[in-house]
Amino acid sequence: MFLRAAERLGVDPARAAVVEDAVAGVRGARAGGFDLVVGVDRAGDRAALEAAGASIVVTDVSELDLGALRADPWTLVYAGFDPAHGTHREALTALGNGYLGTRGTAPERAADGVHYPGTYLAGVYNRLVTTVHGRQVEDEHLVNAPNWLVLDLRVGDGPWWSEGGLTVMDERRELDLRRGVLTRTAVLTDPAGRRLHLTQRRLVSMARPHLAALETTLVAQGWSGPVSVRSGIDAGVVNANVAEYRALANRHLRVLGADTLGDGSLLVEVETTQSRIRIATAARTTITGAAAAPPVPELVGDRHAQLFQFSLRDRVPVTVDKTVTMFTSKDRAIAAPALAAAGELGWARGGFTDLLPAHENAWARLWDRFGVTLDADTQTQLVLNLHVFHLLQSLSGHTAGVDAGVPARGLHGEGYRGHVFWDELFVLPVLTAHQPWVSRTLLDYRHRRLDAARRAATAAGHRGAMFPWQSGSDGREETPVMLFNTRSGRWMPDNSRHQRHVGLAVAYNAWQYYQTTGDTAWLAHRGADLIIEVARFFTSLATYDGTEDRFHIAGVMGPDEYHDSYPDAPGQGLVDNAYTNVLTAWLCTRALDTLRVTHGQDCDELRARLGIRADELARWEHLSRRLAVPFHNGVISQFAGYEHLAELDWGAYRDRYGNIGRLDLILEAEGDTTNRYRLAKQADVIMLLYLLGPSELMATLGRLGYPADQNLLARTVDYYLARTAHGSTLSRVVHASALAQMDTLRSWATFREALVADLDDTQGGTTGEGIHLGAMAATVDIVTRAFAGLRTDGDTVVFDPHLPRALGSVRFGLVHRGQHLRVTLDHHSLIINADPGTTNSQLLVRQGARTVAIPAGGTVTFQPRESH
Repeated sequence: MFLRAAERLGVDPARAAVVEDAVAGVRGARAGGFDLVVGVDRAGDRAALEAAGASIVVTDVSELDLGALRADPWTLVYAGFDPAHGTHREALTALGNGYLGTRGTAPERAADGVHYPGTYLAGVYNRLVTTVHGRQVEDEHLVNAPNWLVLDLRVGDGPWWSEGGLTVMDERRELDLRRGVLTRTAVLTDPAGRRLHLTQRRLVSMARPHLAALETTLVAQGWSGPVSVRSGIDAGVVNANVAEYRALANRHLRVLGADTLGDGSLLVEVETTQSRIRIATAARTTITGAAAAPPVPELVGDRHAQLFQFSLRDRVPVTVDKTVTMFTSKDRAIAAPALAAAGELGWARGGFTDLLPAHENAWARLWDRFGVTLDADTQTQLVLNLHVFHLLQSLSGHTAGVDAGVPARGLHGEGYRGHVFWDELFVLPVLTAHQPWVSRTLLDYRHRRLDAARRAATAAGHRGAMFPWQSGSDGREETPVMLFNTRSGRWMPDNSRHQRHVGLAVAYNAWQYYQTTGDTAWLAHRGADLIIEVARFFTSLATYDGTEDRFHIAGVMGPDEYHDSYPDAPGQGLVDNAYTNVLTAWLCTRALDTLRVTHGQDCDELRARLGIRADELARWEHLSRRLAVPFHNGVISQFAGYEHLAELDWGAYRDRYGNIGRLDLILEAEGDTTNRYRLAKQADVIMLLYLLGPSELMATLGRLGYPADQNLLARTVDYYLARTAHGSTLSRVVHASALAQMDTLRSWATFREALVADLDDTQGGTTGEGIHLGAMAATVDIVTRAFAGLRTDGDTVVFDPHLPRALGSVRFGLVHRGQHLRVTLDHHSLIINADPGTTNSQLLVRQGARTVAIPAGGTVTFQPRESH
């Protein structure tokens, strides 16, 4: 049928595409030699569609971006322009360095519903108050900083490109992940038919965090004549990236002044309206290859620009180089942002070309540490590289110089208002394994807000530290109290602030950092504060029932946001959420371990500083053995009473609504609530397997008096997989990890679905509002911790490989206790090489029953069992 259709169209199958939702149809299209075969997964058959030969699998045709080319694992390519995917592409082609990030918007474009220029500086927030639908709402947002990209052009006296004066005949954008360079090529024509070839290269320096550059090369094709270029800084930007927030006040900046520097560069300084953070942006534009008239200043609103005029000659390239620097009043070791910006710009005399080598070298060093090489299909390697790339653009060594946490949507957009949630739980394991000092600075973000968390706990009537579900500038709770449901037109309570488990994530990461580094000094002086104060908070939530000899925790939520209470007690939270209780028991043991580890490292000072008493230690010990965990029908219950909830007719809701990722909004619009049903937005109980792994989870349950085995865990995973809507990008990565030791085929298929969440924008078009940083990092973590089975135990690195058959081999590096290791794993061998020059001679490596010491420069080889 497909071949007949191609014949009737007069198209060679090798230059045609087939879109098909049946496995047999995909198989037939592949056998027919069609170049692109798109599988539409309408019934959860992704693995079967891929096995049949689908080039791409989507859940809906609307996700398909036909301009996305995926032939090179190091280059993300978009051919042509698709307005339906404009902001999505801008987020995925954003450039950053951990200090600042700039979306991949075309320089000639302003925000217009299809394009959205955005530049974000780590930790720069501002607070505004708005009256919305009759309610006064106060919100803090990551601020959209002045747009430094502004660069427009026109031919002769015609209209500007941005005004329709030039038509794009052919366009291609290439994001070079290895080098951190975004290249755009296009052929433009004006109304007279004159053709102009344009090449733009862009970088945000990974070597010097305050610098960015845009190089534009113009070549007239078959004509000569005058051209004008407008280069500027738009300080009139607002926060308008997220449609849901557009009813909120969004003007966060006011202009303090603009000036022309001695070398003709432009300097604009703004200040945030509430937080009073000054931002200075300086830009120098130079023309080479043609004689340009002196620039003419232009001011339109708060857009400050310079107009350049010069003549093009046929086939002779002219280059417009724009070099930009940004500083804020939060930066260290500067006198004033404007002075710092002018000085840094004066240093960067050579523009894009001079900045490029150091930038490339910085990226090469990062890839040497963070790169993960797969023997798998090209798309899988491309997406994994893309995820590492965006992780490092969001959080790098340059983040250490500012007071910033882990933004859930990176420095790529305004989703979630730029707030810090629990995504560090998924991000820090990757950073800690490669650059632990960067993880330490992110943990210090939490430590600096420890007093705010203590005050919050005290105000709520508890001890210890209660970290906020959403955090921003100062550690207060930033979670909105109400959520407006556009489906129903009603406000509904947002009880997600009851996700107190965010504190468990902070403590977990503090312990894992110590495990990786062995840094007892940091543990004694900072990490212990986080671990012990969070343990105090959760033990203060626990009440003891002497008749059961069990502790219980009430009034909390787990990671699943579809259950914030029982149906008959709205807003009151849940009792004995398994995730919260098991991790609390685990944490109590770690708090005791912390005191043992720090013995001799100012331990007396630590105990005195935190006021630790013997009876408190006894309570931790007791609670770590007697905290209640609910079960029903041979599986771990998500919370007490879960089994009494109704089952949802999943098929009926999928048929009625298609995408049911936001069942909470759908059911509320129907006058119902997710609290009534056995369902989950995302992994909840299964998070325990993701964090602890099967062995440690079974050991923790056993310590609590609940014997557990692999069968219990497998039944639990299957039970919740069947009841999870995957309304969060974090859900599939967690399930893929949990499945790795049980069913590698299902694990690989789930992993592949998790991989494309941002690439194919599968979460209802939200990637345009910023990448999902936690999910991106977690896909990298799955390869190392789930497929390679990497865990740490003091000075021992442990491997328990479960490599899927579709993954031939994997290579990656890690740092443990100061020693750099290189790992190569396939289905027959596990080889670990220790880099020479590192000094920890006591590092041990264990696989199965064999434990071997590995010296610096040494190699150890294991023969793990065949993976499945």
